[in-house]
Amino acid sequence: MLDAAGQHCRSCRTRDPDTTPPPACEACGRPGQWIKGLCKTCYQRSAHTVAARAAGWARRLADVPPWWDDYASHLAAHRNPVYAGDLIARTARLIQHAATHTPTRLLAHVHTHAPDLAHALADFFTTHGHLPPPPEDAIEHQRAHARRARRIHAVPAPLRPAAQAFADHLLLQREHARQHGLHPKQLRTIEVRLATVRDLAAHLHAHGIAAWESVSTTDLEAFLARNPAPRAARLAGLRQFFAHAHHSGLVLHDPTAPLSAPQHRGFRGPTLTLEHQRALYQRWTRHPDTHPHEAFIGLAALLHAATTTELRHLTDDAVDPEGRTVHFPGRPHPTPLDSATFTALQRCLDRRAETATANPHLLTTRRATTTRAPAGPAHVRDSLAPAGLLPRILRSTRLLTLAHQLDVELLTASLGMSYSGVTPYLNPAHPADPH
Repeated sequence: MLDAAGQHCRSCRTRDPDTTPPPACEACGRPGQWIKGLCKTCYQRSAHTVAARAAGWARRLADVPPWWDDYASHLAAHRNPVYAGDLIARTARLIQHAATHTPTRLLAHVHTHAPDLAHALADFFTTHGHLPPPPEDAIEHQRAHARRARRIHAVPAPLRPAAQAFADHLLLQREHARQHGLHPKQLRTIEVRLATVRDLAAHLHAHGIAAWESVSTTDLEAFLARNPAPRAARLAGLRQFFAHAHHSGLVLHDPTAPLSAPQHRGFRGPTLTLEHQRALYQRWTRHPDTHPHEAFIGLAALLHAATTTELRHLTDDAVDPEGRTVHFPGRPHPTPLDSATFTALQRCLDRRAETATANPHLLTTRRATTTRAPAGPAHVRDSLAPAGLLPRILRSTRLLTLAHQLDVELLTASLGMSYSGVTPYLNPAHPADPH
């Protein structure tokens, strides 16, 4: 409490003016120490606070987990001390609430009562051998599930049950295709289909239509006319949705039957001119201040037609420094690298070594360095933002060139692509510049 007259606290009022001021902080050098040779700000940011908080909570827990000290050390090494101390406290409260500290049971409990702790606990348990590592695509499926849930939740309530049933139908189709050895739908394709249903439902609800049985061909034509560019893709999604609705008895007829979307079967996306490709190559090879991730992503996509998924899931085991090859995930054979791409790859390895992370993936973000999961797709896209490009434009430019220089069978075998995936590049609407 401050003194009413002098506006000083009791400590300042009783301090002897002749006493020597406290020494400076050992960390930042500012005058005044708070505890253990540090000022208050530096002490709160030191790793000691994590150990102190873990020890305090250990005295309050009825049964201290055998992994508790390792957990505190792991958080102190990989997290900001302020955030790590908060995770220690929340984990202790979770153990008290769940009345267990077994890793499997604790993770089963955390998804229901503290989902924001699941990432930190799962990473610690798998890194220190308390649990087997999750499947390679487990995190991808979790993220895809969250994206599907957001799209379904955005559908107006009267139309939402049909959208949920359609999503379950698409996932069931994907699982059946996987069991029978067929090519299953990509999770991204399912998300695109649900986004189309979401947009249609919002359009119908805004025009007073609250039941799928009332949808007519005129309503669908008005919806497609709002944005003519993706008409073919949206119509394909609507055909699947209303076919499922008709099969399940939700609608009596398919309103998409009279609609059509004629389109050119060749590739119609944007590509780069030869002059633009040369400028990018010089940017990524002659400018040492360019970020290593930007240079490697750009060169790998422009020269080797690497996809975002292949770049994200690239690990140390796939790199052969002696042979100067890299085995992109999904490709049947290793890909030889030119000197420029291999130099950019080495720069990425050196940068990751500076972070001392245990993440085996080549491209790691600040958050990914604390886990073993790959970086998100947004990191690949944002890495090329300084160059003003998207990764798919670089890849498409390279595929157009390879499709006209190589045999189709050789191209599909080397890149691991299907014949239907290569066919559009054989007769593009706008051919790339000849090389």
